[in-house]
Amino acid sequence: MSSLSRELVFLILQFLDEEKFKETVHKLEQESGFYFNMKHFEDLVQGGEWDEVERYLSGFTKVEDNRYSMKIFFEIRKQKYLEALDRHDRAKAVEILVKDLKVFASFNEELFKEITQLLTLENFRQNEQLSKYGDTKSARNIMLLELKKLIEANPLFRDKLNFPPFKSSRLRTLINQSLNWQHQLCKNPRPNPDIKTLFTDHSCAAPTNGARAPPPANGPLVGPIPKSAGFPPMGAHAPFQPVVSPSPNAMAGWMTNANPSLPHAAVAQGPPGLVQAPNTAAFLKHPRTPTSAPVIDYQSADSEHLMKRMRVGQPDEVSFSGASHPANIYTQEDLPKQGVRTLNQGSNVMSLDFHPVQQTILLVGTNVGDIGIWEVGSRERIAHKTFKVWDIGSCTLPLQAALMKDAAISVNRCLWSPDGTILGVAFSKHIVQTYTFVPNGELRQQAEIDAHIGGVNDIAFSHPNKTLSIITCGDDKLIKVWDAQTGQKQYTFEGHEAPVFSVCPHYKESIQFIFSTAIDGKIKAWLYDCLGSRVDYDAPGHWCTTMAYSADGTRLFSCGTSKEGESHLVEWNETEGAIKRTYNGFRKRSLGVVQFDTTRNRFLAAGDEFLVKFWDMDNTNILTTTECDGGLPASPRLRFNREGSLLAVTTSENGIKILANTDGQRLLRMLESRAFEGSRGPPQQINTKPSIVPLGSVSNVSSPIAVNTERPDRMLPSVSTSGLQAPMDASRTPDVKPRITDDSEKIKTWKLADIADSGHLRALHLQDTDTNPSKVVRLLYTNNGIALLALGSNAVHKLWKWQRSDRNPNGKSTASVAPQLWQPANGILMTNDTNDGNPEEATACIALSKNDSYVMSASGGKVSLFNMMTFKVMTTFMAPPPAATFLAFHPQDNNIIAIGMEDSTIQIYNVRIDDVKSKLKGHQKKITGLAFSQSMNVLVSSGADAQLCVWSIDGWEKKKSRYIQPPANRSGALVGDTRVQFHNDQTHLLVVHESQLAIYDGNLECLRSWSPRDALPAPISSAIYSCDGLLVYATFCDGAIGVFEAESLRLRCRIAPSAYIPPSILSCAGRVYPMVVAAHPMEPNQIALGMSDGKVHVVEPLDADPKWGTAPPQDNGAHPAISAAPSAASNQASDQPMR
Repeated sequence: MSSLSRELVFLILQFLDEEKFKETVHKLEQESGFYFNMKHFEDLVQGGEWDEVERYLSGFTKVEDNRYSMKIFFEIRKQKYLEALDRHDRAKAVEILVKDLKVFASFNEELFKEITQLLTLENFRQNEQLSKYGDTKSARNIMLLELKKLIEANPLFRDKLNFPPFKSSRLRTLINQSLNWQHQLCKNPRPNPDIKTLFTDHSCAAPTNGARAPPPANGPLVGPIPKSAGFPPMGAHAPFQPVVSPSPNAMAGWMTNANPSLPHAAVAQGPPGLVQAPNTAAFLKHPRTPTSAPVIDYQSADSEHLMKRMRVGQPDEVSFSGASHPANIYTQEDLPKQGVRTLNQGSNVMSLDFHPVQQTILLVGTNVGDIGIWEVGSRERIAHKTFKVWDIGSCTLPLQAALMKDAAISVNRCLWSPDGTILGVAFSKHIVQTYTFVPNGELRQQAEIDAHIGGVNDIAFSHPNKTLSIITCGDDKLIKVWDAQTGQKQYTFEGHEAPVFSVCPHYKESIQFIFSTAIDGKIKAWLYDCLGSRVDYDAPGHWCTTMAYSADGTRLFSCGTSKEGESHLVEWNETEGAIKRTYNGFRKRSLGVVQFDTTRNRFLAAGDEFLVKFWDMDNTNILTTTECDGGLPASPRLRFNREGSLLAVTTSENGIKILANTDGQRLLRMLESRAFEGSRGPPQQINTKPSIVPLGSVSNVSSPIAVNTERPDRMLPSVSTSGLQAPMDASRTPDVKPRITDDSEKIKTWKLADIADSGHLRALHLQDTDTNPSKVVRLLYTNNGIALLALGSNAVHKLWKWQRSDRNPNGKSTASVAPQLWQPANGILMTNDTNDGNPEEATACIALSKNDSYVMSASGGKVSLFNMMTFKVMTTFMAPPPAATFLAFHPQDNNIIAIGMEDSTIQIYNVRIDDVKSKLKGHQKKITGLAFSQSMNVLVSSGADAQLCVWSIDGWEKKKSRYIQPPANRSGALVGDTRVQFHNDQTHLLVVHESQLAIYDGNLECLRSWSPRDALPAPISSAIYSCDGLLVYATFCDGAIGVFEAESLRLRCRIAPSAYIPPSILSCAGRVYPMVVAAHPMEPNQIALGMSDGKVHVVEPLDADPKWGTAPPQDNGAHPAISAAPSAASNQASDQPMR
């Protein structure tokens, strides 16, 4: 069958699925053998439909095809046999034994005899090997895991487990395009043609009155699709996606003597099925609004970058109920191609690496042995070390001789440890050096290792024994593993016959291993033991090759260049040891060894032909290239930052060019503005090194929920300036304390900013058509910052969006221009399910998708997923009891949601397969807060029991718990809603209770706290970090607002209710106060307030004074008016409702 015919089958499959012809879909899948629907297969197995299971499999493989297929059929028939025995249906069991299992007797007669003997037992669990057999459901699930691994390892299923990426309703789109062209060619085109059939070509009838209809408005054949036609385009029409065929050069399995009964190294991931969440990309760009209605361009121009969040590979959006065709929707603007910085290192750069947390910090190593650390945002080199041997006396004689003979030395590789606290440097002669990195930019010597005879060609970090280790390889053909703290050697791996060029450590299913490549092109794999290499294969090109995994660790790539200059970039099938795909586009004779990198589980980049070339991981053809405005060497070195918003590329003039995408440019502009503001600070500056301020991911939540749960791809790294108030560890003090006399003068002159008049700030009351609005219980900005979403206690959502106008040409959110209350033309409201209860009494929760297309919400009933453009309910799940009380997206997989429940549990729910993966128990009352930290790999929960719990994301086990302590003016245990939010540095935690604000570290140690008093005596109703992490906004039950320094929790500014609440409302009986505060995701001084009377206010400083107050002075390093962290000894329960 031709390639186009094959693709037509996929189009028909998609059409049938969208039209709900379920049985026909699966029949065509089976008969064509092009796509194995793992979700359908799972449903059949879990339903025990064994005949259908084998019938579906028969379209792809037979029992005798290979050992994997034999194992698949054996496991299915064995389970069918055991279930018959469990039902005591011995006649059926005998039938299965004779008809189905006997075929395996010729391959393993002993096993068949043992199976037969089970008939003689009263209960087959008396057999030792089956003693742990549980109930039918659990046994099927266990078998299903094994079957999925076998299917993914089976070469007959290669490239059949993933549905090709193309847009929804593609067949309809092609038909519409055809009809539009036919209509454009009509002799008498009518404005509103009536199409009655697809069986014949369309042609408009001639006008009955003899007049000729006007031609299409946009002209002849070369014009676009006619707007006058009755078939509106259904979105951007991309070409067919190529179908990847199995590589003819596929190698056998990675591991020799592979045992099909053992678990495979590759992680089993169920492929997407056919039910697709509606594709809203084109619709969001061009929302259809009736001409009679005001035009509301909800996702236009200024928010175009939101469309780039629609990712390929690991999907940005959750996909519900049944599997979906993954949409391959993106734009090339996602790639960092715009030159924004040029850094002059002064010598040829040999290696680069961005800091894993502070993502504008760049480590470089040069050909003269220097290392430097650059703060890309400020263009400042904050550290520089020239090469020297720290202790020449402890060096081996070969090293001393080599240095005596030739003192020249180069950096071969430098990189950060996974948490960014240590950096390692591999040199061209024998040595590895490690430094500890202090956030003020200081490098402290840690370990110097005489690692190899000759050059040390590569270095990597790993955790083989739950402690940090360094892996090195060298010219002596060895790979060695060292303790990162002490420099003691732990392992030596021998087996390569040529110098080892690179190492790539990884782990899967708790198995730690190392890939290594040598300059003879050999690839080997090692476990942390002394049993030698498990793999011995040839890399394409048979010379210098490096290997790297995608960010999620599921895809393995290698890039290498042969001695003749032929370069090869390939993706590997780990399970088979086969090349899965080979990427095209390299120069026939590359000048030098081509370097590459991966980003966002989606893109590959390599330096070749004086260019940077980009590929989509799922397409072998070049996506695009950039010259970086010239000045690149033939094979430039390059490195992405962790989130893929910045790309560092070496130049031929001893420098580095920094390329950025839209997110990266926005980040750097923000950092520049902060640096400028810092430069305007008070003249008396502490004489210390520039601080590095972690900015992390932008906050966009209505209350202190996890900053990173909604926006893992918006991590904003650090900036280095001398004027910023940098968050500091409680244990760290400035190198030089300010003079006491200077601070005394500041304390005398500084006065708390107290804003009580509406003329001293800008406040905007958002218009609402509801004459009797209910109190606002949840409020958040959209991720692009141009809209506000509120959830009322009546379970109804409201959305306000700022539009472009003469007064607001950029359409940005501002308190100077009123936004529109947005509603689709159909007039429906986004209303949560309330389970026939009183929504006013329910705990509401809400979470917004990263591209602002969907919102997930609950108000005591089922959790609902809404389309933000149409307000329609896409699906509901998690029916109470218990009801959901808090929602948080997993930072690495938006198909996984942590759901806090009313019964005090936390359910880790996979919405894609409608399954609860884990149920976490540790609280005594309902869950009121959840926050993920991607850098610490933990989930922190808080509850109405005033308890904090830390859970590991890897295994979901509880690592630690602690009750928050009552302030000094309160006695007894605390109760009440407790909220948590991670700072942008992903290590410090804001904890909010009506009795206090507190900052905790990752070990749940309270660093500092503040409790209501003096100017702000009322209970706290809500609090949140500003988007830059420098401020904390807190609202109070008397209507006041407090603006605090985030690092010290010193009060910076107080805003009285009279400053933003109209006098007519203040004069009415009854207390009005903010129930929730939302921080703008890009404007650190703008907040929105959801009020107890149902109103929403936007508040920001005046243009003349664009900040809230001034920073309070440091009292010679002390923290006045901040209560000390409670001692661990007083670690007892506490509880109090948050209002």
